[in-house]
Amino acid sequence: MRKVIHRKLSKNFLRLSLVFLLAFTTVLSAQEGDPAKGKSLFNANCAACHKLDKKMTGPALRNVEARLSEEEGLDRAWLYAWIRNSSGVIKSGDAYANKIYNEYGGAAMTAFPQLSDDDLNNLLAYTAEEKKEPVQAAAPVGGEATNSDTGGISNELILGALAILFVLLALGLFLVNKTLRRFASVQGLDLPESSGKTPLWKAFVQNQFLMIVVAIFFLLASAYFAFGYFMQIGVDQGYEPVQPIHYSHRIHAGDNGIDCKYCHSSARVSKHSGIPSLNVCMNCHKSIYEVSPETATEEYSKEFYDGEIQKLYKAAGWDDAEQKYTGDAQPVKWVRIHNLPDFAYFNHSQHVTVAGVECQTCHGPVEEMEVMYQHAPLTMGWCINCHRETNIDVKDNAYYTKIHEELSKKYGVDELTAAQMGGLECGKCHY
Repeated sequence: MRKVIHRKLSKNFLRLSLVFLLAFTTVLSAQEGDPAKGKSLFNANCAACHKLDKKMTGPALRNVEARLSEEEGLDRAWLYAWIRNSSGVIKSGDAYANKIYNEYGGAAMTAFPQLSDDDLNNLLAYTAEEKKEPVQAAAPVGGEATNSDTGGISNELILGALAILFVLLALGLFLVNKTLRRFASVQGLDLPESSGKTPLWKAFVQNQFLMIVVAIFFLLASAYFAFGYFMQIGVDQGYEPVQPIHYSHRIHAGDNGIDCKYCHSSARVSKHSGIPSLNVCMNCHKSIYEVSPETATEEYSKEFYDGEIQKLYKAAGWDDAEQKYTGDAQPVKWVRIHNLPDFAYFNHSQHVTVAGVECQTCHGPVEEMEVMYQHAPLTMGWCINCHRETNIDVKDNAYYTKIHEELSKKYGVDELTAAQMGGLECGKCHY
């Protein structure tokens, strides 16, 4: 009888142990969460104010649960309450909640009541992940060719080909001379001896007609080159100065797709496109303190870009560690690239807003430029050609309707160019 009782007790104990183990495993797995899902939630809800390893608008969140448990004796339930309703926790008089609230200047954290327990578990699982060090690209082994070595033709190869061509040309001239002399010998022709005869250069100088032709040729060639030289004065096409802070249009306008007029906002309403103030830069770079490794190139490393961001912080007077302005700002002496003569008038708003001209029309593919340079010559002839070739867009523009109808009849065309609308009048561009 006792054996039977013992068997029943053993079975019940095993069943209870199994149930407890399953329940504990379920709770544990629920608490651990999914870091991948947590990363998505973090980027969607938290990344605007928090980083994992850096203080920003809010504190760094790497291992936040372990730190609060060890330093403040707070558990996961406290974190649930704080994330869902931080204001309520502060009003309850919680000491640590009020400490954080005062430390960050009374900036209340956004409440997230919509996040479930599973969502919060996933978030905490993501913050508990160990920091991953960036993978360094392996250096090419000795003897292996790099990408820069495999493209194009080397200078040595070009010089070698020119040397061979010169030798072949000299050999060809020698053979031609030998063949002509042999032909003259067969025909019984006497070749004049060079001794006692007038040298070729002297005969050339004594020929007045040839000297006049040469003089005229040199005068025309000199005039042509002098004209070309003076016409290039003030033309700075290709000008590519080094700026005090490196700014990559390739990253900002290209990779990140930032519209040109976000930074150069005055181009819509003003004559000038304007130089963006550092406050415009800091709108983003308060949170973006480093670039991703994928952004780096062979010429510009990640460390280089991060260093340039630090230059921006210094100029703006921004303390990245304390996440606040110090008031010690410094002017940035940007080097102007595009500069028209004082007597030439150009209005950005007239071209950008009214005419709808794209920035790349004049400034080139800025979204591909690592260092900004002057793409177009910006000469008078270049502007005139654009006015002659560009049609005016008068659709849905009542101001141009009557003018367009009259001028279309005058020129006998359906579409008018800027030149036909008066774009070649001197007073349009010159004071």
